[in-house]
Amino acid sequence: MALVKLHTEFFRNLSSAEPVSFSPSFNLLYGANGSGKTSVLEAIGYLGLGRSFRINRHQAVVQHGQQRFTVFGGLDHGFDRERNTRSADSLAHRLGISRDVVQKETTLRVDGEGVRSLSALAMHLPVSVIDPGVFDIVAGGPGKRRQFLDWAVFHVEPSFAASWQQCQRVTSQRNQTLRNGRLDESMLRIWDTQYAALSERISEARKAAFDQFKRAFDSLVHEVDVSWTEGLKLEFYPGWDTSQSLIDVLARHREQEARMGHTLYGPNRADIRIRFQGRPVAETFSRGQQKTLVILMKIAQSMVLNELGKQVSFLIDDINAELDGSHRTMLARKLQELGCQVFITSIEHPDPESLWQGNEIPDYRMFHVEHGKLKEE
Repeated sequence: MALVKLHTEFFRNLSSAEPVSFSPSFNLLYGANGSGKTSVLEAIGYLGLGRSFRINRHQAVVQHGQQRFTVFGGLDHGFDRERNTRSADSLAHRLGISRDVVQKETTLRVDGEGVRSLSALAMHLPVSVIDPGVFDIVAGGPGKRRQFLDWAVFHVEPSFAASWQQCQRVTSQRNQTLRNGRLDESMLRIWDTQYAALSERISEARKAAFDQFKRAFDSLVHEVDVSWTEGLKLEFYPGWDTSQSLIDVLARHREQEARMGHTLYGPNRADIRIRFQGRPVAETFSRGQQKTLVILMKIAQSMVLNELGKQVSFLIDDINAELDGSHRTMLARKLQELGCQVFITSIEHPDPESLWQGNEIPDYRMFHVEHGKLKEE
């Protein structure tokens, strides 16, 4: 399913006028800095992620003088593989998220009904972001790579979100016990048992999703003419040495965790270890190589979801500043092949001929963004 309708109220500098209709294929948005291009992507991101991909504070996105913002979205029925067409009937789903930044209350709706969890909203719209911050997947710490992996796990394994939330609660209780000053060994053993069981469940889901991703990635890199793919190695690290049970690992490092005051082993320490010729790619790859790698990883993720019949909506911010011509063409071609919905922003007026460079140009809509208003050309 693709996002074909968007309506915002008091979100950033976007106009709260009539809803905007988008193409289920490619959407090209251009305008000057500060015109509202990225804010459009950010609003879409709220429907697929439940948060901003730019900043952690909800207060930053509500318009000045307002205390609540709202984002509404309409999804189509998706691609009918048997008929090789998209349904033009009424919307399949209507999504909504509203946040009162004064009362600190969030309201979520799916098809007019209130839902309690962000996962119930986000499951309908897989959103993948490519912006300047995305390259921290390679150059940043393990947390960025866990987020990258968990996005796929969430959309592949429906029970993952609940298991992860439960694990977070148990981890918090365990950390409180570790910080009490005088260790309550009997209480810690109780938390250890619950934590280990949840950790195994989470790690199994992550490993299964990683294996799917790795197969797609290995297939993809054979199509790319770069010299470094043969020396590249991606491995999933669950967060502890699995040659031992997690219960034993926790018991052996009890004093260390007590000194630190928090849990040091388990799924909260998981990582995708990415090495080239035995060394971390953050130390060996140039900025350009890191960009290529991240793009390939993002495409491989969408390949996995595509095999499951899910359409990914890509939000690509300021494409000309982040990617050179060959990377832009590779990305556009692969996303077109996968049937992804794509939103691309740029300062310059987009040139579809240049973007696809001789390949068949897909259906697209082009919008000029000025003072928070979208005008279709």
